[in-house]
Amino acid sequence: EFIKCTCSDKIIQTHHFVACNSPYRVLTQLYQHIVALAFAVREINLNPQLLPNITLGFQIYNSQFSASATYQASMELLSTQERLIPNYKCDTRSNPVATVLILMFLQLAYGSAPVLDTEKQGAFIQQMFPNGTHQYMGILQLLLHFRWTWIGVVYLDDDNGERFVQNVLPIFSQRGICFAFVESLPKQGSSSAYGEIVGKGINMTVGIMTSTASVVVVHGEIQTMLVLRTLFQFWEFSRGLKNAKLLIMTAQMDFTSFHLQRQWDIDFIHGALSFAVHSKGVLGFHKFIQNRNPISEKEDKFLRVFWEHTFTCLLPDTKVDMANEEFCTGNEKLDTLPASVFEMSATAHSYNIYLAVFAIVHALQSMDLSNFKKKLQRFLRNVSFNNSAGEKVSFDQHGALQSGFDIINWVTFPNQSFLRVRVGSIDPDAPQAFTIDEDAIVWPNISYQSLPISLCNDNCHPGYRKGKKEGKPSCCYDCLPCPEGKISNQKDLDACFQCPDGQYPNNDQDSCNPKYITFLSYEETLGLGLAFLALSLSFVTALVLGIFIMHRDTPIVKANNRSLTYTLLISLMLSFLCALLFIGQPEKATCLLQQLAFGFIFTVAVSSVLAKTIIVVIAFRATRPGSKMRKWVGKHLATSIVLSCCLIQAIICTVGLSISPPFPYLDMHTMRDAIVLQCSEGSPLMFYSVLGFLGFLAIVSFSVAFLARKLPDSFNEAKFITFSMLVFCSVWLSFVPTYLSTKGKYMVAVEIFSILSSSAGLLVCIFFPKSYIIMVRPELNNREQLIQRKKSSL
Repeated sequence: EFIKCTCSDKIIQTHHFVACNSPYRVLTQLYQHIVALAFAVREINLNPQLLPNITLGFQIYNSQFSASATYQASMELLSTQERLIPNYKCDTRSNPVATVLILMFLQLAYGSAPVLDTEKQGAFIQQMFPNGTHQYMGILQLLLHFRWTWIGVVYLDDDNGERFVQNVLPIFSQRGICFAFVESLPKQGSSSAYGEIVGKGINMTVGIMTSTASVVVVHGEIQTMLVLRTLFQFWEFSRGLKNAKLLIMTAQMDFTSFHLQRQWDIDFIHGALSFAVHSKGVLGFHKFIQNRNPISEKEDKFLRVFWEHTFTCLLPDTKVDMANEEFCTGNEKLDTLPASVFEMSATAHSYNIYLAVFAIVHALQSMDLSNFKKKLQRFLRNVSFNNSAGEKVSFDQHGALQSGFDIINWVTFPNQSFLRVRVGSIDPDAPQAFTIDEDAIVWPNISYQSLPISLCNDNCHPGYRKGKKEGKPSCCYDCLPCPEGKISNQKDLDACFQCPDGQYPNNDQDSCNPKYITFLSYEETLGLGLAFLALSLSFVTALVLGIFIMHRDTPIVKANNRSLTYTLLISLMLSFLCALLFIGQPEKATCLLQQLAFGFIFTVAVSSVLAKTIIVVIAFRATRPGSKMRKWVGKHLATSIVLSCCLIQAIICTVGLSISPPFPYLDMHTMRDAIVLQCSEGSPLMFYSVLGFLGFLAIVSFSVAFLARKLPDSFNEAKFITFSMLVFCSVWLSFVPTYLSTKGKYMVAVEIFSILSSSAGLLVCIFFPKSYIIMVRPELNNREQLIQRKKSSL
């Protein structure tokens, strides 16, 4: 038997607008498709294991990128060569029902699948092309991988192009891709096509080339490259500028050109990226092409046309009258041609044609040839075999080829040749579906071999966040600095964020620095100075106490209640020393002692001052005849006052410490660049209750002393107490707002300073005048002077 494979090829196309002698313009690159078909048929016929006792043949018809031409070719398959009479064909020796590719309108598509209206139409379409969704998702991943979010789109104005715009581009938008422009190219195959290009193409080209988008996705077919070359040539001719865009082309496209475009520059695709159906080299294909020439392949009518247009010459027996043309020898070498004219290696489209023939043969071999009209489609859908390259070939349930896509990088050379370099892949069945080798990519010359940037505006650098521009796409935004306390450590973040605990933003707000732990220590100047001041004041207090002990029998010491004086001086000395508890690394014991020592020692001091003041008043009242105050005069009253006040403060401290004792803790948030290690106050109510009680005692002491300031006391101690309480109250009244307005270790410093200054105020105001008399004016420290001053007062 003799079986025919019919191929509707696109090597010759009609152009009515071109002013030339012949109505045909040859696309020499597509002759490889015919060679692939012939090579596959030859391999099958030479293989005794495939279709034994059957010879495979083929007929090729030219579609001319036109639906009408395709329909005419289909009718010719069912008719005579001269007259279109369906189902009657008298000039062939083969069985008419054995024309494989149009039986029941069965077709194998090696480019993009046509848009079908019904499932019945799809039943007779077998795609030698993977599921297009994988390609579109691969383009999306490629754009996202290189952060090309501001792109242009050019598509062919046909059903597939419309489907791409309506169904695919919205998915791109959802993933953050914005479009600077979406332009359509007129469909080839009509006499008005190039008229539309001339009318519309000029404005469209200017808009595309002047756009801020550096990346353009081109969705088209094999013939789309013809239009692109025309557009880029127009731009270069009119503006003197080369293409400055990076092209990303779909797998349906391939390099094609007219003879008149042969001398045009092909730099417009240098560095471009395209998708291609995954393919491998076909063993023996290169040699098969090399051996083809018009002398050995006289039956190949396409070869004659191809040869004359490829080598720009005429074969001796040509019937076309072309003046000023040289004659061909027929021995010209195809491998001397640049790739822009003809490629010797099988392209992805040729590889698919090669696989299509083998798929039909394996389907035929798997079925009963006597009834293959009804069964061919089912067997073709279920076919599975390994080709000569060792790759498995099969189809999914929708009739699409189960394969992936290669990502191709186009590299051009000055001799009008180019290389297709595989730099990545899309394989939905692989563990890593998307792969790309950035180092292997040659970028367009306009990017100076660096990664092109295609953004609506510059990236927001770390330290800034994106802010929406009203009325603009989401890819167009303002860059706003991060608010204080927040950072952004990547480009184009939508929002800034806070650093983790223990870290703080640097000055540029683009990273976090670790915070250092700080506390008021003896190693720093402030801590050392306060410690020295506390020790100095405690030493002065001890010195004053020693002076009063040494002169305990002098009138001035006796007159001011020696026991209260000693108690007050000892409490002042301890208050100076308790300030040292606030310096150094806080620990649980020191935090507890801080509150206890501060509250109890100051209570003793202030209550002693209060007792001295009350005793002065009572002593004066008791000197009057018949006064009942005499029974209150004595040590018992002073002791009772001090012990009562201390007992009340002890109760306040005990309750506060039992509810919430102080403890060391890390303050992460008070200071920007440091973690403050300090003592927690425990219960704030307890802390301010302690201060409140001390304030109450101080106010009572000040009030009593103020009322008694004019009493005829021999050494005018009431006046000194009044002034000392004024200083004491002023210090602690100013302490509260100052303490609340400071941060970190300086809060501790404020507390220490308040302790030292209030204690020093009591020491200086009450004891320095007496010490002055004892040490400098001893003549005033005698009984006669005391009696004389009493009389003068009375």
